[in-house]
Amino acid sequence: MNRTFSKFIAAAVLSCFSVAAMAEAVHVQFSFFDFNAPEAKEVSGFRFPAIYGKQGGNITGVDFQLLAYSEMESLKGVSIPLFWLGANTITGNMTGASFGLFNNHKGNDIGANLGFLNLTNNVNGANVSAVNFSTGDTLVDVGFVSISKASTVQVGFFNMTDEIKGVQIGLLNCAKDGFLPCFPFVNFKAQ
Repeated sequence: MNRTFSKFIAAAVLSCFSVAAMAEAVHVQFSFFDFNAPEAKEVSGFRFPAIYGKQGGNITGVDFQLLAYSEMESLKGVSIPLFWLGANTITGNMTGASFGLFNNHKGNDIGANLGFLNLTNNVNGANVSAVNFSTGDTLVDVGFVSISKASTVQVGFFNMTDEIKGVQIGLLNCAKDGFLPCFPFVNFKAQ
């Protein structure tokens, strides 16, 4: 009886994956390296990458990393690792929140990135980590070290930007257009 029931469950699960594989979007996906079950470019719900998961499409919902490094094209929702032992790369845009030891976002972010190291481009929201490095424009950077091309607010021990739009608060603040190029405690845009 148990063996028959197990075969029935296995057949049901496999048939769901084969039907979902034909669909353009799925609600739940498991990722392991380049293997995605079910195979789909769009996930609207939950994605579970384990060890390393690569998804060449868009995720709307939750990317819950099971001790994993997760790659995706875009995210609307939350990327969060189990016990904070995870990292992610988003090649496109992100709207929501991204948690992890390492957040590597190459597009435009709206929301928050919280981790140990944030490598971002443009962030309309907050980067909060030990080290924030942005190649574009950020709204708020909070960390021990924050470096960006342009920023509105930076708070930390060492802050550096080419263009400060608001204020830098920290032990050492450097801005090319600051009232001084480097100044302790506070720096702001020169008149």
